Amino acid sequence: MLKDFLYYTKTERQGIIVLVVLILGVYAAPELFAFFTRAEDTGCTKNEKADQEYNDFISSLRETKPHPKSGHSFPSTPQREIKLTMFDPNTADSTTFLSLGLPPWMIKNILHYRHKQGKFRHPEDFRKIYGLTEEQYQTLHPYIQITEDFSSKDKDTIRLLTVQSIQRDTLVKYQPGTVVSLNSADTTELKKIPGVGSTIARMIVNYRERLGGFCRIEQLQEIHLKAERLRPWFSIDTDQIHRINLNKAGMERMMRHPYINYYQAKVIIEYRKKKGILKSLKQLSLYEEFTPIDLERIEPYICYNK
Repeated sequence: MLKDFLYYTKTERQGIIVLVVLILGVYAAPELFAFFTRAEDTGCTKNEKADQEYNDFISSLRETKPHPKSGHSFPSTPQREIKLTMFDPNTADSTTFLSLGLPPWMIKNILHYRHKQGKFRHPEDFRKIYGLTEEQYQTLHPYIQITEDFSSKDKDTIRLLTVQSIQRDTLVKYQPGTVVSLNSADTTELKKIPGVGSTIARMIVNYRERLGGFCRIEQLQEIHLKAERLRPWFSIDTDQIHRINLNKAGMERMMRHPYINYYQAKVIIEYRKKKGILKSLKQLSLYEEFTPIDLERIEPYICYNK
């Protein structure tokens, strides 16, 4: 009888097992939830500590790294005691510069400059040091003391330059009434004209070579010279002008002349290909690339030899 009462079918036994598991799960769930929550909190705490250590490390690198281009000349770490004393930038050693508050990278620049025979002749020259801020310069300026006397050397240099200038100026100048050929005079002869120095003489010769020769004194105005002032000193021989043969000259040769541009040279080349040789500038007057003024300027510098 009792055996029949305690006997369960297979399905009933499976249901009882499931029910027991569910009951145990209900009682164990809070404990498991608390366990995993503690584990997660522990993991987060470890990650936060690792992140904090990394950020602290990066911050320490940024504090100790010099920034010469940003203008911060005095490093934040390590802190050095700054002692402002008189110093000569031409003879002071690195220890002295450190005591003045200058960073190592700037001291290296100063020593490198001195090694290359650079000299600080005046206190104001110290302002040129790369990375030195105006505030730093103003702080150090009262303590800069140049012990070497450069004044006598500077005077000797000025005296030498003055003597050389006088020697150049003592070049024998032409007397009023002297006339020089503008198309054949070299720079030495041109410099003998009062008011004409080396620079102006070279300008005249260089432009004369580009033109092929001057045909009017007014052309000097094209290189920003006062033609009327120089007119009494020059004569012009147009037979000395080097002309361009429009029927043979290439593109590059024509473009070298100040009065012929790329488009005009191209028109001349195309005209020769399509219509034959040129005999007169009137043949080019129908093209918009040539104005009457252009043709007038070009006329003394061209020829039509076959």
